[in-house]
Amino acid sequence: MKLFYNVAGVLAVLLGILGIFLPLLPTTPFLLLASACFARGSERLHRWLLSHPTFGKYIANFEAGHGIPLKGKIVATVMLWGSMAWSARHFDNVAIFIMMGVIGACVSTYMWWYLPTLKLPPRRQADTTSRTELP
Repeated sequence: MKLFYNVAGVLAVLLGILGIFLPLLPTTPFLLLASACFARGSERLHRWLLSHPTFGKYIANFEAGHGIPLKGKIVATVMLWGSMAWSARHFDNVAIFIMMGVIGACVSTYMWWYLPTLKLPPRRQADTTSRTELP
């Protein structure tokens, strides 16, 4: 069974990588699927995915139930709708426009209403009360 999870996880990572370049293929759900598969199939592959410099912290925060940062939601939304607008130029079929709009609306709805926004700790302010003024 572990082999099945590892193969499924590798396929999900490959689809996630393709999703970076193909407009209607989502990246994040495939990486989350890969993480779930690796968690059941290989601790080493799961650690590798969680330590990835670009995706690791997002996946770890999602798995912990913290959500994703507001900046991540904004970038994802702009990229989603931008890539769909770019893709729409290549199609003359109204059904494809409608399908793209429904997919974009569903992904946006999930991301903004159901996926929690990561609460970042406030920045530390410089303590100005401890300064002494010179005469």
